[in-house]
Amino acid sequence: MLLVLCVDLDDDLGRKTSVGSPVIGEDPVREAAVALATADPEDSDVNVLFQGLHIAEGIEDEAVEVAAVTGTDGSDVAANRAVGEEVDTVLASLSTSEEVRALIVTDGAQDESVIPVIRSRVTVDGVNRVVVRQAQDLESMYYTIKQVLNDPETRGTLLVPIGILLMMYPLSVLASYFELPGLVLGTTSALLGLYLLSRGLGLSESIDRWAEQARKSLYAGRATLITYLVATVLLVIGGASGVEQLEMLQSSGAAPLSAVEVAAALVYGAVRWFAAAGLTTSLGQITDEYLAERLRWRYLNAPFYVLAIALVLHAVGAYVLGIVDLSFLAAALTGGTLLGIASTLTFAIAEARFPRDAEPTS
Repeated sequence: MLLVLCVDLDDDLGRKTSVGSPVIGEDPVREAAVALATADPEDSDVNVLFQGLHIAEGIEDEAVEVAAVTGTDGSDVAANRAVGEEVDTVLASLSTSEEVRALIVTDGAQDESVIPVIRSRVTVDGVNRVVVRQAQDLESMYYTIKQVLNDPETRGTLLVPIGILLMMYPLSVLASYFELPGLVLGTTSALLGLYLLSRGLGLSESIDRWAEQARKSLYAGRATLITYLVATVLLVIGGASGVEQLEMLQSSGAAPLSAVEVAAALVYGAVRWFAAAGLTTSLGQITDEYLAERLRWRYLNAPFYVLAIALVLHAVGAYVLGIVDLSFLAAALTGGTLLGIASTLTFAIAEARFPRDAEPTS
């Protein structure tokens, strides 16, 4: 048996007429089509009902039944569920021992989203889309645009560049007010460049993940949120200090600096600020681990390692630049090594003697 199934996903039939659904049989479907056409002659679902009747009347070599099922106006999930329940009712009402196959009649792409629900209940032979000739593909275009705007990934890909380009006019007005002619082109190209770079490198998911982690850290009161910010500022200052140290050496000496001396000047000028950034982040991480009750003795090595590395780099840079002599370099290397070893041994012994997860002794 062939079941010609007319689908009205948004329930125009129920909302605009008093006809209940599902509607089963040629005469009831014809009456429902006339009622809907009388209530709203421009509704495309009228064509769906009449097309279903037309298909049924044109088949003579097998048993045919016509039925109309409706969803609900609103959520697509609820509408698909309602259509599935009505299809079950229609199938239960068919008194036949033959295998039932369905031919689905719709008025556009939106109604066709329910096809997987119907296919899970009955074999689908095909889909017949009814489109008014004067408005061909308009509903499909509308539904496609609607789906694009509802999809977060596609929406970001399409709308963000358009939004940036549309910002050119207000930016040009603002630039003319402040007499900054290059602001519009520079800002727009920078925004588009950053967007395309992030999309090309696949950084959107990483940025979203970082933003989510930052939000959770903010609400959880994590110290690292502040210490990372301070460390970033310290790193910038350190970089500027290293460049300043290099410029001072270049201006004070007649001979050009070698590559080793350039690296030593940058390190010597920046290492103190970099060490401060390392201490800030390590102390913030230790604080968070302690508050989360995950702190281990070995974690306390981090600040001492930072100090030891900073001491060694500072001494090496100063020696290459001729600021200190060889004995100072040897003392600094020895001191940095001893500091790291002493820190490692101290906290290893403390972890062995006083484990953090041990039960308190009475």
